[in-house]
Amino acid sequence: MQHVPPVTPSLTPSLTQAKRLVVKIGSALLVDPQQAAPRHTWLMSVAEDIATLRQQGTAITVVSSGAIALARHRLGLTGNALRLAEKQAAAAVGQICLAQTWSNALSAQNLTAAQLLLTLEVTEDRRRYLNARATLNTLLDLGCVPVINENDTVTTEGIRVGDNDRLAARVAQIMNADQLVLLSDIDGLYTADPRHDPQAQHLPLIETLTPEIEAMGGAPPPGYSSGGMRTKLLAAGIATRSGCAMVIANGQKPHPLKALMEGARCSWFLPQTQKTLTARKQWLAGSLNPSGKIIIDHRAALALQKGRSLLPIGVLAVKGHFSQGDLVEIIEKDGNTLAHGLAAHDAHDARRIAGHHTTEIAFILGKPGRDEIVHRNDLAML
Repeated sequence: MQHVPPVTPSLTPSLTQAKRLVVKIGSALLVDPQQAAPRHTWLMSVAEDIATLRQQGTAITVVSSGAIALARHRLGLTGNALRLAEKQAAAAVGQICLAQTWSNALSAQNLTAAQLLLTLEVTEDRRRYLNARATLNTLLDLGCVPVINENDTVTTEGIRVGDNDRLAARVAQIMNADQLVLLSDIDGLYTADPRHDPQAQHLPLIETLTPEIEAMGGAPPPGYSSGGMRTKLLAAGIATRSGCAMVIANGQKPHPLKALMEGARCSWFLPQTQKTLTARKQWLAGSLNPSGKIIIDHRAALALQKGRSLLPIGVLAVKGHFSQGDLVEIIEKDGNTLAHGLAAHDAHDARRIAGHHTTEIAFILGKPGRDEIVHRNDLAML
């Protein structure tokens, strides 16, 4: 049995401390599967909780699933697996229902809902990212409650975030939130799946996302590309590196946020304040769709950890197809992802100069070139 460290009460965050809060709600919580309709009583309780937090001075953004689930039965799409075109059609119908549902629930509390539909490209492109941040900040300043979902009507499977856990973490990063709540059907992280292992222990406080903790997420469920504990731990990595605390809590009963404020059982992930990054490097670290991979040796890994640039001499292999300026993953030879960065060379040239000294770059390429594969100013450690 794995050892569960004791909880230090003074370290445990509280929703009452949050100045900017993101709340993620999945389809299973929001939509009644039998009626294919919103769980109105439950949703009204969430809106009441949001109003209470707003009265305490907390700015709140909601990341809500549910568009496709709300439209499937209306369109007669009752099969288990939908084709991409069917998913997009359902999203187009369901997004109107979802927006109206949230607008009604929040207006009953004298709050104004605002809808934002994001795509992976918005969060990965720096200019669009900054524009989304400006829009979110303006809406929050005007007293609105932004309700965000992935824009499934226009994204394809290859360019989707794919799960609202990571999208919520990216939104928390965009709006500089200090807390992120993932409401789920489970009350937090366990050392194993408690549905199958009676010896599984609940972890109320995770101070650091170690490889051992990350392994507790396991693989995604069969045939399931979005959700599960695995994506929640990926979200925790994005959020905590941005200085944002994250909590996984059971959201099935009414007033789930009130329950959290009153000390309900949950799992808190502490922000990694010692790794606080600039806004630009937070964006790099949280990027979800690198264009390629660069495998490096141990000496190069040590150099990066000391704040240096990645030079060609430390590169063992270059994978994927990317252009100069594209985001790449930097990976140690044991498979551990060490950093994200912007490539100073395209993939073809990076392969040619890999393993060589900087003095050889001009001769190999037949032209002057950057000394680095990734400059330290364009690199964020994970």
